Amino acid sequence: MAAGGFFGRALLVDVAGGTASAVPYELDERVLRGYLGGVGLGTWLLHRLAPAGVDPLAPAAPLAFVFSSLVGTPLTTSAKFAVVAKSPLTGLLTDALASSQFAIAGKLTGHDAIVIRGRAEELSVLLIDGDGVRLEPAPELSGLPAAEAERAARERFGRTWRTAAIGPAGERQVRYATISHDGRHAGRGGLGAVMGAKNLKAVLVRAGTKVSVADQAGVLAAARDLRRRSFGPATAKYRELGTLANLLAFNAVSTLPTRNFTAATFEGAPRLAAEELHELRGVARNSCASCSIGCEHIYSRKGGGKQRMEYENVFALGPLCGVSDPDEVFAASARCDELGIDTISAGGTIAWAMECVERGLLDEPWLKFGDGAALLRALNAIGERSPGLGELLAEGSRRAAGVVGHASIDFAPQVKGLELPGYEPRSLQAMALGLAVNARGADHNRSGAYEADLSGELDRLAGGAAHVAAAVDTEDRAAVMDSMILCKFLRGVFDDPFAEWAGLLALVTGWQVDAAELRGTARRIVRAKRAFNLREGATAADDTLPPRMLETPLELGSGRRAALDATRLRAMVAGYYAARGLDPEGRVVAADLPDLLLDEVEDRE
Repeated sequence: MAAGGFFGRALLVDVAGGTASAVPYELDERVLRGYLGGVGLGTWLLHRLAPAGVDPLAPAAPLAFVFSSLVGTPLTTSAKFAVVAKSPLTGLLTDALASSQFAIAGKLTGHDAIVIRGRAEELSVLLIDGDGVRLEPAPELSGLPAAEAERAARERFGRTWRTAAIGPAGERQVRYATISHDGRHAGRGGLGAVMGAKNLKAVLVRAGTKVSVADQAGVLAAARDLRRRSFGPATAKYRELGTLANLLAFNAVSTLPTRNFTAATFEGAPRLAAEELHELRGVARNSCASCSIGCEHIYSRKGGGKQRMEYENVFALGPLCGVSDPDEVFAASARCDELGIDTISAGGTIAWAMECVERGLLDEPWLKFGDGAALLRALNAIGERSPGLGELLAEGSRRAAGVVGHASIDFAPQVKGLELPGYEPRSLQAMALGLAVNARGADHNRSGAYEADLSGELDRLAGGAAHVAAAVDTEDRAAVMDSMILCKFLRGVFDDPFAEWAGLLALVTGWQVDAAELRGTARRIVRAKRAFNLREGATAADDTLPPRMLETPLELGSGRRAALDATRLRAMVAGYYAARGLDPEGRVVAADLPDLLLDEVEDRE
């Protein structure tokens, strides 16, 4: 019998041909305890089920929807799931988290994960509930935005189904296409392209069972306490202004990437700031499923309509591309939602192309920094994979730079092929390390080291040993939160995070787990991610930043500069390897391989 909160099995679904076949895949309790669920369990499943060297868009490449023990409990922010696959953008492991009722319904199909392989003969939808699986042709959904496809699918099959869908970009296998559900996105790494390569427009799930917890009364009491704390000062910023509150703050400390990372302050930032938009455009605040924080802020759009805006999409489609008109940024963000593409990778790739035009490397004179109409035109070209520029930019900045040449890779804003988020590495040097070594590539959600940079306790302009410790600690915390799964906006409410998380797990699962065990679990998950990437060809040479970040100092004004050279970064990377127990080439040492539990269970297909 599985621990509380788990079923002890995954469902392997093959959509090859015109039907779906499924077999259960047993999950040993040691694996569930060792990886927790979510991103952790998804990483373990990819090790076991993804053939070494598989093309991410091949039928044999698995796409995993993974749940956790907390999903379906009354614990705030726990209605989340992970999508895990080999990324068509990076060629390495990628994972993305999302919040919605899909998480609860997906788990209550009776599985801790749903893993999809194969390719349908025609565009189809996959339905999974307590009665089994079936594949239904859905050519009428072709070309629809994900939100419209969700509505159409639920109208056809019934309102009791919960739907995750791709937009037109996923169908066309844009390498940074997203998977969407209830207006939210499993956004980074091209998971929508993986789903599109399987000829699946949508996955529909419907609850068919229940799952028990070890201590129902204890879980209810913990849920009441956590809900109370979620209304406190640690989450006030998210409730009052949302993540967009970061824009002016980052601009003030010269860490707002602007015009493809050629500057770190943006003169148009006040027009895009949450403070300004809240007064002029704010119309509503919303919450994810089972969430008491309510970080989602909705703004009115010119000409009618509403748009949810976050810091990352405003940064990527605004300052990074030099666009300061909020209406143009809103329109670009809405178009990304309709097409189903990651705003960070879209903005980063377009900003790189704008600089290529400035340098005479691309003959697209209309594509200029600061031109919102050009930004929208480029997004349309990407979503349509139109010949020429659209096909080029749909590949992401690293692949596009490989085509353009002329050392354009030096200013492509990516790590391991994933475009950089809205944090300037030269002025946030703990974050610089976190971005360089992260398994997913340039990512702010799997390494929150910027918190240490901005805490005032470190010299954020001079990375060293303390920055290494901060990067390791924040990466460990993210590994646990992303696997349990809890929203990171809750992180500030925990005084003793690992001990408190262990307490929540004990109430749900019945395990006698403590803080020390969870710290070991975090290290296991991080090492398992790295081991997968090493298997797929990654090397220590990939743990770096673009040459621009290491060769060109950042002007901060008043004669001040921020510089991060390759020697300093290499020293921090070496310190990270040592802290992680890796060898000098960043490899998992043989003595630690048994801890990954990859031979714990025989394949049961």
